[in-house]
This record gives sequence, C-alpha cells and structure tokens, in this order.
Amino acid sequence: MSDSIRLLSGGAAQGLVGQLKGLFQTQSGLEVQGTFGAVGAMRDMLLAGAPCDVLILTQALIEQLARDGDVAPGSSAALGVVKTGVAVKSGEQAPPMDTAPALRSALLGAKGIYFPDPVKATAGIHFMKVLKTLGIAEQLTGRLRPFPNGASAMREMAQCTDKGLIGCTQVTEILYTPGVQLTGLLPVEFELATVYTAALCSRATQPEAARQFIAMMAGAYAAKLRAEGGFEVA
Repeated sequence: MSDSIRLLSGGAAQGLVGQLKGLFQTQSGLEVQGTFGAVGAMRDMLLAGAPCDVLILTQALIEQLARDGDVAPGSSAALGVVKTGVAVKSGEQAPPMDTAPALRSALLGAKGIYFPDPVKATAGIHFMKVLKTLGIAEQLTGRLRPFPNGASAMREMAQCTDKGLIGCTQVTEILYTPGVQLTGLLPVEFELATVYTAALCSRATQPEAARQFIAMMAGAYAAKLRAEGGFEVA
C-alpha cells in the first residue's frame, strides 16, 4: 500500500494544495505528492498511464474524462472560478493595462513577457489569442517567454534581474508566487474565467484518502484559503 496520494493538477491549484497537504498528512498519515503543469499536459500524463489518485483540472476536462471513464462517477467537486490576470515584479510601478489599447501599449513596451504554455495551458492558449487580437503577436516574438505552466513563468519572472517585465497567467499562480504582484485582470473584453474541479481518478489506489483530500480542498475549512488564493465561488 502506498503511503501517499498522487495528484495530477493544473498549476492554478498548486498553492492551495501546498497549504493543505501538511494538515492532510497529519490527519491521514499519507503524504500528498503532486505533479503540476498545464492542464492539457496533465491530461496527457493521465492518459499515458501516470499514477494518479486525484485530478485537478478545468471543469470541461474533468467532464470529458468522466465521460471516457477516467474519472470516478459522482466524485467531482468544484474548487472555484479562477480568472486570468497580469503581473509585474514586486515593487515596480505597473503601466495601465485595464483597457485593450492600454494593454497593447504596455505589452509593446515590455522587455519580456512571461506566460504559460501556449499550446496546453488554458491561460497560455488564451493569452496568445489576445496577442493576435491586438495585432502584436509577431512584433513581440523575440520578447515572449513561455514556460510549462503559469507558476514556473511567474517564478522565472521574479528571478529575472531585468526591469519592465509583464506576466500573464491565472490569478492564483500570481498570488502564490513571491516576487511578483497582481496588477489586475485582463480587460473585460479579454476576460477568461475558468472553473477548476477536483475529482477521483477511476484507477486510484487510495480512493478513500483521495476522496477525503478532495473534500478538504472543496469544503468549508479551505474556503478562506481558496478566496485568498484567487478562487472565486463557482
């Protein structure tokens, strides 16, 4: 019997999991071993046979996996809505980015732009669409800094010594990363709000413990942690 439960999770939930895993281990005696990344990459890992007890992905992906038999029926629980925001390094003055023209101007003036995987990450796919809609995707090619997920993108931005950097990813990943600060959401016409859902993998080896951890994340105890970390009520 394994002494841990294993998670495959979108990066949006990494901070929440990190805040709860110690308590869960104290209560259950089991460690929480999480792999975090772009939701598409996590889905691909699951389908390739990676060990998994708990999935934390977008609601749409969880529903698809449930239809395909990879998620246990009736096991899903919404953690909340996560919106996509913009960030600068902590302590820097952020340029206006609350309208499409202002965002366009700010991005064109940035020395580097940090964001998650534009192929498999929800926020990364969306951000590339925003750049194309603004008509600046090609102009910015040399300054785009994509990373496997938003958390790693924000960490790299925080560690970079350059000034005048801008990041775009889900609010949760910005709020949980030291060294960067949330400046606001994408302009309303570009808003992206994603429901994140936890569910039991149908081949879980620790199904009861996994259900307990899902209940902890989605329940009343963690409500304040979810709200502080950028999850809004679904």
